[in-house]
Amino acid sequence: MPDASFFIKNRQRLIERLNGGTIILSAYASMQRGNDMAAHFEQEANFWWLTGIEAAEWWVIIDGSRGKTTLVMPSVSDTHQIFDGSLSPDEARRISGADKVIGHDEVVKFLRDLAKRHSVVYTLGDQPYAEYLDFILNPAPKKLYDQLARTFNSVQDCRKDIAQLRAIKQPEEITALQQAITLTAEAFTRAKSAIETMKYEYEIEAEFTYHFRKKGADHAYDPIVAAGGNACTLHYIDNKSRLKKRELILLDIGARVGGYPADITRTYAIGEPTKRQKQVHDAVVGAQQRIIDLIAPDVMVEQYQRDVDDIMIDTLLQLGLMKDRKDEKAYHRYFPHAVSHGLGVDVHDSLGGPKLFRPGMVLTVEPGIYIPEESIGVRIEDDIHVTSAGHVNMSGQLSTGL
Repeated sequence: MPDASFFIKNRQRLIERLNGGTIILSAYASMQRGNDMAAHFEQEANFWWLTGIEAAEWWVIIDGSRGKTTLVMPSVSDTHQIFDGSLSPDEARRISGADKVIGHDEVVKFLRDLAKRHSVVYTLGDQPYAEYLDFILNPAPKKLYDQLARTFNSVQDCRKDIAQLRAIKQPEEITALQQAITLTAEAFTRAKSAIETMKYEYEIEAEFTYHFRKKGADHAYDPIVAAGGNACTLHYIDNKSRLKKRELILLDIGARVGGYPADITRTYAIGEPTKRQKQVHDAVVGAQQRIIDLIAPDVMVEQYQRDVDDIMIDTLLQLGLMKDRKDEKAYHRYFPHAVSHGLGVDVHDSLGGPKLFRPGMVLTVEPGIYIPEESIGVRIEDDIHVTSAGHVNMSGQLSTGL
């Protein structure tokens, strides 16, 4: 995990971007899992990037005009302390490099005093594309926003400002990403060699879990282990089906190391692949390499997407899945997702809406073809670092599969 100097530097970069503004962000709140049990906690990425704090319900207050950072610790009951423990103020300062820590009972007065000197405060605004999400948003950022709106004259959204800073990875971030990617590639190699001995999808998942946990890492997201037709459900995570000979199995899995994730997909054959399976797999591999070759600094993102569409249409025509280049219905039927997303603290990290690729960006390239009527789903995904000279495939050490 990066040390406190990394988080201090991130806060300074944000202060400079906002011309000395005041920024206040909240950690996520704990969420319910069962009757009296919290779900596994995962921190809000922007808050983590500014503080390194992985505990729930903390706040960070960055007074840009004074260059001072204050952490606000949540109130913790004696019962919670006994059962779950809590992050101490000294440890929070050590991790984050913050100047001081105050209790939650002090925060109202602290904010009022701050509002006397600053009429504008920055925080996270609405979650982008929230209307398309099929889950309840964590309530902590909105709760903070509402409290700030009652205290300051103006509350402004700095989500895009942070996203644009986070899009250009610092050396510490590239190192952590590479560590996660290397560990994940090792686990893929181990799992592939053992697939012939396994009977169920969950056995393959367990192989990855064992390898990650043995190295002190965790899954960065729910692993996808999808055999046969299951691979045509893009976010299939049941991982319970029996493995069958002459099926393909799609594995979309990544470790998280030092706060940063890998995101790798490979499609392997169980036994000898059929001619059609090999044809589809080879076509996706070829398309992916052509797409990766497009990536370089100053390439326009819109042009990249147009070129991707041309490559994937060529591929679907080659496989007989499209008859006409203008058949958008068939195109989206067999290739129904985006080819790339940013990779950073979040697995699906924002690139800040750029017009051009820039050195320091890291993104996935993951073309896929899904043919439900043939029970074939193939996706190949690698993690690409945009450099001043072009690009580096950070997961290129792993063979393409099948």
